[in-house]
Amino acid sequence: MKRFHVHLHVDDLGQSIGFYSKLFAAEPSRVEADYAKWMLQDPPVNFAISTRGSQPGIDHLGFQTDDPAELAEMKARAEAADTALLDEGETTCCYARSEKHWVTDPQGIAWEHFHTLGNIPVFKEAGQADTSPSACCAPAAAPEPAAAACCTPSRGKPVGIPVKSSSGCC
Repeated sequence: MKRFHVHLHVDDLGQSIGFYSKLFAAEPSRVEADYAKWMLQDPPVNFAISTRGSQPGIDHLGFQTDDPAELAEMKARAEAADTALLDEGETTCCYARSEKHWVTDPQGIAWEHFHTLGNIPVFKEAGQADTSPSACCAPAAAPEPAAAACCTPSRGKPVGIPVKSSSGCC
């Protein structure tokens, strides 16, 4: 089975843990001083947040596989997508030892495909090169987001209240 993976950068870890714990009706399965992770079963999602990175928002998306064969299948799909693939092999990040590779979608969003081999007590082991300054494990930062997307809730507005963009949609 594959599990969808989302990693967000947050400003306030405690506040975000409180919010997502209520949203998911579950406490995180792992909490560190700069990181929290939920391994949700319905739907199956590996959802992680951290205070690492330059600004709040999506750091990367991905798929976590249960075995090396699934990871090989994901790698073949990524190679077929005609994008550059960064194969990290066995590496450490996000308090885990994993086998992983990365691709970047046409919008510049990093996608990680990985198979977790075990937990480690630190975010990233010493001696491993960081791929970008003070960021998580994604190989490159995504481009700056454009103006707020059409029909997205605004901070402080109740969910379901669309925010009109200057493009006139919604």
